[in-house]
Parts: sequence; structure tokens; C-alpha cells
Amino acid sequence: MIPAGLAAVQIKIWDKPVRAVHWAIVVLMPAQWWTADSGDMTRHKQLGYLMLALVAFRFFWGVAGSPTARFAAFLRGPRAIISYASGLFGKESAVVVGHNPLGGWSATVLLLLLATQIVIGLFAQDVDGIESGPLSYLVSYDTADAARGWHHFLFNVLLGFIALHIVAILFYLIVKRDNLIGPMISGRKNVAAGVTQPLFAPAWRVAAGVIGSAALAWWISAGAPH
Repeated sequence: MIPAGLAAVQIKIWDKPVRAVHWAIVVLMPAQWWTADSGDMTRHKQLGYLMLALVAFRFFWGVAGSPTARFAAFLRGPRAIISYASGLFGKESAVVVGHNPLGGWSATVLLLLLATQIVIGLFAQDVDGIESGPLSYLVSYDTADAARGWHHFLFNVLLGFIALHIVAILFYLIVKRDNLIGPMISGRKNVAAGVTQPLFAPAWRVAAGVIGSAALAWWISAGAPH
């Protein structure tokens, strides 16, 4: 929410790669649940490899991407978190371009949980040993079977964190009058005049990240051959 008395301008805060990865994950999560629940493990694994590529790219983009996408820009220490949280329920909050200190950690935890879920799934194997992840051959049957249980458990944990994420978005929308969904669609947000629009990473870096992430997902899907 823009502080009273300040003029508003619209700037671009989220680049296309961040928005594309975000909404692709939103679509893939229920698709992953549906394919697993219906027993369509072929599509479940195919979508899992796509999710692997997306998450790998997001980690790459969190290091080499645009300023608002980088972990270094929004992963703040306890002092910044406490300072921001102290004014969370006030009428006005500090102007933040990108993730605020709480939102940054929330998004990162979700990304780490998703990455862990994917990695465990790569080693998982069903009870009969018919369906298995591409890396299950690297571990024992008992380990692969345990991975199957953890894969299921972590999905439920992910659902809990996603629910908290949605609650936080609704809190900002209803209580703070700050629409977080719109900027993640358009990339643009109204901010107080004088706030500088961040520069964005060049297209060649996007291409490098996409190619590298796709190659990693393909290599792992093939069983990570030597």
C-alpha cells in the first residue's frame, strides 16, 4: 500500500522468467497430485521432470537473474524481519520492490521443499518395484521404499505451506490493500513516486538458464548416465 500523500507510479518489478516459473508451478502442483492419485505414473514422472527443470532454473535465476529474483535481494536477517513484522498490522508498511523479508523466506522455503520433494521422488520405488524414479537403481530397495513414503509425506507438508502462502496473499489483499497477485501476472506494480525500477537480466542469460535446466532434467530422467 502506498503511503498517504505520495504520488503513485507504475514500475515493472517481476520479469517474465519469474512469472512463468511461478504460474507453471501453480499449474503443475494439482496436475502432479492428479496423476499420482489416478495411478498415471508415466505422466506423473514426465511432469516431475518438467518440475525439476523449472525448479533448477529458479535456483539458477535466484543467483544470476534479475535483481528482484535474486535470493541475495530478499533473504534478509532477523533484524530486517523483526523490523518489517513490527509494522505488519499497521496502516502503512515499508515500500518494498519485490519480496518483503517475510515473503522472501516464505517463497524460499516453498522452493526448497519442492526441490526436496523432487529429489526424493527420483529415488522412490513402489511396493512391487514396477514403477520407480530414474535414480532408484543407485540405492537399495529399502531406501527406495522409504523414499516413496517420504515423497508422499512431503507432498502433504507442501500442501500445508501452500495453504499458508494463500492465506498470506489474502491477508495482504484484504487487510493491507496490497494486491500481490496482479503484479505476478503483469509484472507491474504501483509504487510511490521516486522508487527506482530495477534493471532486468538480458535474454541470453534466460536462454542459458533454460538450456542448462532442461539438459539437467533430461540427463537425470535418463538415469544420470556416466
